[in-house]
Amino acid sequence: MLSNIINQDFIKLFPADTVKHALEQMQKRKKSVAVVVNENDFLKGIIVKADIYRFLSQPGHFETYPVELAMTKAVITADKNDDIKHVAKLLRENDISAVPVLDNGKVIGLVGLEDIVDYFIKM
Repeated sequence: MLSNIINQDFIKLFPADTVKHALEQMQKRKKSVAVVVNENDFLKGIIVKADIYRFLSQPGHFETYPVELAMTKAVITADKNDDIKHVAKLLRENDISAVPVLDNGKVIGLVGLEDIVDYFIKM
């Protein structure tokens, strides 16, 4: 069951946070992905380091531009009751490294490839 591997130690950002802040948080916490939520923890988007690096290749103001300009808004998600195999297939078929896990629309965690591999190693 997915609830066994939900990673609740994830980076949560808000759309108005700067791209610089997002990258600083990722570097500080040694993470490559962050979820973007509103004030009620409803998912607004997801941002990965690759999004930031693509954003940096464009002229602009890294220190002041908001995350919402660099984030992915069409996010593939999982439900807290989903099967681990289903989530693994989502990651593989969509060539993504992590999915936010939702409970009634609110982000409660993140499941990445590493979480799934760790789960199977511990079996």
